[in-house]
Amino acid sequence: MENFVIDTSDRKMTSISRTIRMKEETFDRINEINRQTGVSFNKIVNQCIEYALAHYDGGSVDQTE
Repeated sequence: MENFVIDTSDRKMTSISRTIRMKEETFDRINEINRQTGVSFNKIVNQCIEYALAHYDGGSVDQTE
């Protein structure tokens, strides 16, 4: 699988507004990436989701949290 790389370009995207909940540890990690790269929190989250969906094989789902 290819490595995940943060896109730091200023390219704009069309979007919809949606509220999500996440673990505090995930929030903190994304904030740290934001601090290091200057890429917005929202853009990082969207890139993570796009990467995960592109690599999702449709197989079984892990039911543990």
